[in-house]
Amino acid sequence: MPSYNLPAAGLVLDDACDALVTKLSSGGDERISLRADTGLNKYYSAPYPRDVIAYSSSTVSDISADAFAHLLALEAAGGSGSYAERLDGLRERIGSAYEFPATVQIVFAASGTDLEYVALACVRERAEGGIHNILLGADEIGSGCIHSAHGRYFAQKTALGLASEPAKDVAGCGQVSLVDVPVRCGEGLACSSATIAESLAQEIELAAGEGKHALVHVVHGSKTGLVLPELRDLDSLRNRFPNDATFVVDACQARITSEAIADYLARDCIVLLTGSKFMGAPPFNGFALIPDRLARSSAPLPEGFARIFNGAEFPADWPGAEALPDGENQSLALRLEAAVFELERFQRIPIARVEAMIAAFEDALHAEVIEPLGIKRVVPNFGEGETAPDRPIEMRTLATLDISMLPGARTFDEAQVLHRELAFDGIRLGQPVKCVRLNDGGRPGWGGTLRIGLSMPIMSGWVQLTEAELAQVLRDHLGQVRESLGLKTLHHA
Repeated sequence: MPSYNLPAAGLVLDDACDALVTKLSSGGDERISLRADTGLNKYYSAPYPRDVIAYSSSTVSDISADAFAHLLALEAAGGSGSYAERLDGLRERIGSAYEFPATVQIVFAASGTDLEYVALACVRERAEGGIHNILLGADEIGSGCIHSAHGRYFAQKTALGLASEPAKDVAGCGQVSLVDVPVRCGEGLACSSATIAESLAQEIELAAGEGKHALVHVVHGSKTGLVLPELRDLDSLRNRFPNDATFVVDACQARITSEAIADYLARDCIVLLTGSKFMGAPPFNGFALIPDRLARSSAPLPEGFARIFNGAEFPADWPGAEALPDGENQSLALRLEAAVFELERFQRIPIARVEAMIAAFEDALHAEVIEPLGIKRVVPNFGEGETAPDRPIEMRTLATLDISMLPGARTFDEAQVLHRELAFDGIRLGQPVKCVRLNDGGRPGWGGTLRIGLSMPIMSGWVQLTEAELAQVLRDHLGQVRESLGLKTLHHA
C-alpha cells in the first residue's frame, strides 16, 4: 500500500491484513475497487484503518482500528459458519440492537443503491399499471438510485460480479415510472414538511388515476440532515391514501434512533439503512427492514434479481427467494459484520453521554471552524409563519458548511477540488452538496460547501474521555481542519 495512505499506527500490513483488505474491497460493484496508485476507492476511503482526521461519515467512512481487529480475529478463527448462518446471525443482532420485533424481515444488499430494488420487490404486482416510484430529493440521496429505483441496472457489473449495462431494465421488475420531488427550491432552501407532503399527495393521486401503486420515499437524514416529511404529515398521507401507497424511509445515512425506526415500522414503512456512513463500516453494505405484513404479501421476486442477489440475502421464506443463486458473498458478510459491531457498541452508550458528545462537537465546530473562518452553517429554512421543529438528536451529528465566502472555494466545483486535496492531505470531510445558491452577474450557480459529521466509531472512541479531554481532542481535530481549509483556499485564490 502506498505510504501516503497513512495506515493506522501499529497496524502491521502482513498477509492476514492484506487478505482482509482484499475481501473488504471486493464483492460489490466497481465503486468498491481500490485504485492501484492510491490504495483508496473513488470516495478516497479505504477498508483499513488510517491515521487521518476523518469526519466524512456523510459520504463514506474508513473502517475503525477496533472493527478491523475484530474482523481479523474472526477470520483467524475461521469465520462464523456458512454464509446463510452468518447473515441469520446478523439479522438477530440488528433486531436486538435496534430493539424491534423478530417479525420484522431483513434483506441484505451490497449497497444502498441496491436496496432500492428491495423496495420495488415489496410492491411489485400490487396494481395492474405497475409502480409509480416517488423519490424525494434525489440530489440528496445519491445519483445511482435514479437507475435502481427505476428497476434498472446502475453499474457496469452487479455485486455478483456479473456484467450489466447501466440504465438497462432488470428483468421482471415490470412497469416502473419515476419522479423526483425536490426537497429544496430553486434557491437552495429546504422545503417545509407541509409543502413536501402536498407534492407527494399530488403524485400519489396521479399514480392512482393511472392504475399504478405509489412507492413513496420519506427521507430521514439526507446528505444535509433533512427529515421530510415529518411524522404528522406522513400520518396524514397514510390516512388519505390507505391502499394506493406504500412508504419507504431512506435512512441510508443511518442517522436514526431505535425510537424513530420503531415509529416507521409501526406505520408499515420499509426502512433502508447502510453501514458505511454514520455506522462507520467500510463501503459498501446495506439492509432493509420490512414489516412482516409487507414481506408476506410480496409477489415472487423478479427473475432479474438472480443477477443481483444471492438467496441467503433474503429471508428463506420470502416469495421467490428459492430461485436466487445459492452463492456466497463473504466479502459483504464481513462488511456487514463491521457495521453491526459498530452499531452494537454505539447502542450501549447512555443517551445522556451521546447528547453531551454531540453538544461538545457543536460547540467546538463553531469556536474552531465557523467563527474563525467567517463561514456559515447551512440550516433548514421554513416558510412564513412556520417554526422550525426541534432537530432530531441524530441529525445534530452532521453539519453542512457554506464555504462560498472563502477565496478559492466560492463555487461547488471549486469545493470539489478542495475536498479532494484535503482528503489526500489526511483531512477527510463529507463531499460538497448543492444547497447554497450563488448569483454572480445574473448567472446563478451553486456555491461551495463541505460537510463535517460524527460517526458511531468516533463517538465510541470518546466514551472514556473526560469532558476536558474530549474538548482538547475536538480543538486539535477541528483546529487542523480550520488551518487546512484556510491554507488551501488561500492557495487557490
